[in-house]
Amino acid sequence: MTLTPDKAAPFQNRKGTLSQDAMVACDFHLNFTFISCGWEGSTTDARVLQSALNRGFKVPEGKFYLVYGGYANTTSFLASYKGVRYQLKEFGHGRHRPQNYKELFNLRHAVLRNHVERAI
Repeated sequence: MTLTPDKAAPFQNRKGTLSQDAMVACDFHLNFTFISCGWEGSTTDARVLQSALNRGFKVPEGKFYLVYGGYANTTSFLASYKGVRYQLKEFGHGRHRPQNYKELFNLRHAVLRNHVERAI
């Protein structure tokens, strides 16, 4: 099958490359508890999340999920601080200590998110 420009356009992400969006949720044992995949690369994170919520994805009472910065902070979803060091390489693989509570939070958020990305 040939991918024509009209069929490819929705799969172009913000960087201009072709991609698919996915949302996964996992527990502390890195077992996947929910997967929504196959979304066009141009789809917003908010739309993918709203679709998941409409299709039965639920956050257990009193719990929350760590989420990518593209999602909004809510009582159920906890994103990193924007405009603050986040990537593990920015902390020099342990050579540069966090300078404040926001950087410490982002470092721990990035470490946990890294575990999930490796599970994928």
